[in-house]
Amino acid sequence: MAQTLSDTGETDTKLKRGITPLLLFFFIVGDTLGAGIYTLVGSMAKDVGGAIWLPLIFALVLALLTAGTYAELITKYPHAGGAARYAERAFDKPYVTFLIGFLMLSSGITTSAALANAFAGDYLKALIDLPQVPVTLVFIAALVAINLRGVRESLMANVGATVIEATGLIIIIVVAAIVLGKGDGDISRVTTFAEGISPAQGAFAATITAFFSFLGFEAAANMAEEVKDPSRAYPRALFGALLTAGVIYMLIALGAAAVVPTAELAESEGPLLSVITASGLSFPPWLFATIALIAIGNGALLFMVMASRATYGLAEAGLLPEIFGRVAPTRRTPWVSILVIGAVTMAMSFVGDVGLLADTTVLLLVLVFISANISVLVLKKDKVEHKHFTAPKAVSIIALIASIALLTQQSAQTWLIALSYVVVGSILFFIARHARKREGTVAEDAEELQDK
Repeated sequence: MAQTLSDTGETDTKLKRGITPLLLFFFIVGDTLGAGIYTLVGSMAKDVGGAIWLPLIFALVLALLTAGTYAELITKYPHAGGAARYAERAFDKPYVTFLIGFLMLSSGITTSAALANAFAGDYLKALIDLPQVPVTLVFIAALVAINLRGVRESLMANVGATVIEATGLIIIIVVAAIVLGKGDGDISRVTTFAEGISPAQGAFAATITAFFSFLGFEAAANMAEEVKDPSRAYPRALFGALLTAGVIYMLIALGAAAVVPTAELAESEGPLLSVITASGLSFPPWLFATIALIAIGNGALLFMVMASRATYGLAEAGLLPEIFGRVAPTRRTPWVSILVIGAVTMAMSFVGDVGLLADTTVLLLVLVFISANISVLVLKKDKVEHKHFTAPKAVSIIALIASIALLTQQSAQTWLIALSYVVVGSILFFIARHARKREGTVAEDAEELQDK
């Protein structure tokens, strides 16, 4: 017997509901346990020395607070489009709706470009030395092909990759435990902060980078029309995935800081590979490099899936040309959005390094989170017929304050890139709006001719 709307929150959709709660959990875990922890541990060490665990705790708390907001909004309004749809309901301003959606898909593009560059970097060089640009472009093309096959195929690929990347992190934890068990390493480094930077200042600055490591839960909002029983699936998957990632990250942070000298860790572009090397164990570095590449590739795939669904959602809302809402008849995937996102990601891969693009992603998404936290407060009075998760007002208010505080730590360069996105998005919005009005005028003229 089919479940009713009041039980599940499912709505009519052109997309296929092929995502089970377990697949959704792996989607979020896979998006979280990606390049953030594999590539940015060294960046955090520059700000906080060996106390990498501290900004990770701050970032986890902020992620859990914001996830509470998303759990309520997703289960209350289970539609593709994520934060843009919530802004539409809360403010009923087409420009605000478009801008939030555009920032969301821009963050997906930026992250995918950053991970594509990371894929072609030091981890790949541990296996084979190839030119970075061709590798990056071929890598993105491969992700587009997987995305076109279908959401279920993309997420099944994610399940396998998530298991592999989680295995890589477990290897680091085990290696660190063996080193410390032998009496090697220096556990005191985990409480030693970077010289010349106050602990509070360093931890707050590193939280930006650490927060990148927890991103992924917001991408799941764009899959709402493809999830079975979203009202039950989302809260469990969101909080379960973030807590799982948090435990793993804490162990990684403690192990890496204890095994690798802080100065060496801070300068490494492949910090977890440095743990393997510093351990002196006979674990083959090439094998761990392969695992890291799979993790990076998995994260890039999931962010491209998110960006294509966000684009589709904007088209469905009438804020992008209708062509972006076209769905393949057999695969039922938004193929136009997928191809366009792939092309733009290739272009963005030529802009900035991994660290800069990661910080830009955080800035873009924090702006989106601010909108979501305001939206959920505005929509508290809006009642729906089906059951949904409800977060206390205090959760969203604290998340809003913390997000605003995080913005104060962003560099002028990342603000400039974000502003560029806003300018481009505004231009596209007015072009699309003009086109829609023109289409409406043509349709009205045709009706008048028919009446005559």
